Amino acid sequence: MVTIKQIADLCGVSRGTVDRVLNNRGNVKPEKRELILEMAKKLHYRPNPAGKALAAQKSNPVVAVVLPSKSIRFFDDIIDALEKAARKYESYGMRTVWHTVRGYDVEEQCHILDQIKGQINALIINPINDPKIAAKLNELIAAGIFVVTINNDIEQASTHYYVGSDYVNGGRTIGALLKMFSPGPCHIGVVLGSLKILGHRHRLQGLKEILGGDPQYEITALIEDNDDDISSYDATKNLLHQHPDINVLLILSSGGSYGTCRAALASPRKDDLLILVFDTIPTTREMMKAGDIKAAIYQHPHQQGQKAMQLVFDYLVNGIVPDRERYIMNNEIRIAENM
Repeated sequence: MVTIKQIADLCGVSRGTVDRVLNNRGNVKPEKRELILEMAKKLHYRPNPAGKALAAQKSNPVVAVVLPSKSIRFFDDIIDALEKAARKYESYGMRTVWHTVRGYDVEEQCHILDQIKGQINALIINPINDPKIAAKLNELIAAGIFVVTINNDIEQASTHYYVGSDYVNGGRTIGALLKMFSPGPCHIGVVLGSLKILGHRHRLQGLKEILGGDPQYEITALIEDNDDDISSYDATKNLLHQHPDINVLLILSSGGSYGTCRAALASPRKDDLLILVFDTIPTTREMMKAGDIKAAIYQHPHQQGQKAMQLVFDYLVNGIVPDRERYIMNNEIRIAENM
């Protein structure tokens, strides 16, 4: 069994430094922290779970959850799984605080991260992909906060852990689905939440890769709806008016999918529109059963929430360092018959 002393000797640091890193106590230089965590992972270090659980009950670790979940039905399933896991872990002394907001306001998310700094031991966040947010996360990581990004990742942040889908693969999958449904010519209207979100950009990238400049599949226009149904309804209505040749709507995020579909169904060309979406939120399921949406891509929101909270619990209470940095959920194709 690997001991803290062995890790300390191999890393050339004191046992106290290793203990602070593994138990998330005190400040350790980021480079030393990374070295110790890598060595612990390499040696398959496992602490005594009973001792760790007892220590956690005394220290009462706190995890913050920061999500842009207001008005986005997709997050209901993620939050449900996070809440169930959080309740299960309460008996070990782990407490959860919640911060939910509407939309993708960089300054608002920065403000929340400033508020919770120094008050938490771990963070589960759906981050806006912005250098300001990355800098805030790097500050937290340098201070010893265990960070898990959920459902969307971020560029330029230091070592952290991601739980979610492969967004490039998701974009490629919806593009392949389109080719299966229609040989073309297809004039495509793309609807997504925000290009501030790394996953939305990656889905668009994957879609463009699979279409590969094929003249039968042309992206005619792209709109951002901020994952809001009202914005999406108005933007889609204008889109269809300005581009009467559009015969395909690809909805790359589900926050505004209902608004987009309502605008499409209100259009005199509704019978000529092929609609493919992400996520099987309740309104999407209804429209799939009615035949208005042909297929959806499912990204396992319950598993995302459960896994993210489990990683935090294992680290804070059991001292278990994750065995990899990315936990990827499959993109699964759903049709009315297999929901």
